[in-house]
Amino acid sequence: MTKHIVVVAGNIGAGKTALTERIGARLGWRTGFESVADNPYLADFYHDMSAWAFHLQIFFLGHRAEQYLEAARDPRSVILDRSIYEDAYIFARALHHMGHLSERDYLSYRRLFDLIVQGLPRPGLLIYLKAPVPVLLERIRRRARHIETGITADYLALLETFYEEWLKSFDLCPVLAIRTDDLDYVHQSQHLEVVVSRILDKLTGKEEVDLRG
Repeated sequence: MTKHIVVVAGNIGAGKTALTERIGARLGWRTGFESVADNPYLADFYHDMSAWAFHLQIFFLGHRAEQYLEAARDPRSVILDRSIYEDAYIFARALHHMGHLSERDYLSYRRLFDLIVQGLPRPGLLIYLKAPVPVLLERIRRRARHIETGITADYLALLETFYEEWLKSFDLCPVLAIRTDDLDYVHQSQHLEVVVSRILDKLTGKEEVDLRG
């Protein structure tokens, strides 16, 4: 059986964790998730973003690289909740744009990021989940995570712009874009089967069209 490494990308609230959990269970794949509960910098970062942005980004870079290498060594196929590439091209860029990450720290981070990703095997597929900003805001409100109370529509719109720009030049692997406001793969089993079918078709080369609907 062919081993696959699939990474799930998308804005905050797009449905990455839910999809990763369900694809892992449905296909028997290994799953990997973003480090939140055991992240030693996250609380400090939300208290003072400018003081802790660089530390947080370095932690995520090491965490994701380690997670990715462990997944690559595992004989099973794997699906990972958020990609290492988003840390640099979306979130570090946003922090720099908003003034929380200085030019010096941003360039140092990007130099280290470029060195690390050169040594990582390419994923077989990137799944890009997207939904309109009002939908994302409502999902964030419903899950009621304390650390997400400061997330605004403007911030989500900025991230969305960066995602679209990044994906225009992303060429490491095929991209499958899915509108998650049109699919309820959490509660509707037939919707999950649609997503599974799209993923498998994309991995086997049967799907020629990138579903960016």
